[in-house]
Amino acid sequence: MLQSSNILGHERPLVIRVSFATCVLATVCLPLLGLITCVFISSVFHFEDATGTHCQVPNYLPSISASISLSPECHIWRFCIGLHSAPRLLVAFTYFKFYKARFATRFPESLLSCLNLGFSISENIGLLLLTYVSSTETYFVHKEGFVLFIVSSLIYMLITCRLWKSIKKYSLSPEDAKSHHWKVRFLLLNVCFCAFAGFFYWKHNMYCESGSYTFFALFEYLVVFSNMAFHLTAVWDFKSREVMLISSSEDKDF
Repeated sequence: MLQSSNILGHERPLVIRVSFATCVLATVCLPLLGLITCVFISSVFHFEDATGTHCQVPNYLPSISASISLSPECHIWRFCIGLHSAPRLLVAFTYFKFYKARFATRFPESLLSCLNLGFSISENIGLLLLTYVSSTETYFVHKEGFVLFIVSSLIYMLITCRLWKSIKKYSLSPEDAKSHHWKVRFLLLNVCFCAFAGFFYWKHNMYCESGSYTFFALFEYLVVFSNMAFHLTAVWDFKSREVMLISSSEDKDF
């Protein structure tokens, strides 16, 4: 929504209003569409390069790292993550402000709110590292970025579920109960998918079995999709909130 007018020769500030739910949907859809596009292009046009393994066993799905390291896939992925990172931080700080208001006088939850923000930021940093340093450029940095992303996201989701357990306990809103319920479900799914992905990755490296890397890639996709679904629950948490951009008519700045 745009709001602006001119009264008696004085221009009023331009106000842009966007529902927080729309902001969250856009933030989640950017990496989702980017990943689907990269995997599709890799599978159709760069199948041999994207599915090759170090021990030359048959593999039928490109891993995420392989999909986002080729061209033009890497440029598509970097573009999507670049646009996604700033709104992601906005959501993180909005949650922090929300938690601090709820738990201002409660010690465990107040401390967890700070930790939650820290792990949310480190999750974003890990995602940026694995995005802008591909596995074919500097494998060690890409790998560490991936580990930082996975570990931070798991701890972030665990702390978030703990905070929403407290919120649900003292709230009469069905939206709060639904949000906590689905957060716990997506966390459990994410943990299971991480465990299966880790198992098949270990199995591939240890025994070079045909199909192991394919299952690793499949569960890697599911890890990312369940992570996105978890973040999408913010739509329920801030259903009535809006993001506002206001331009000043005096200095022409936002």
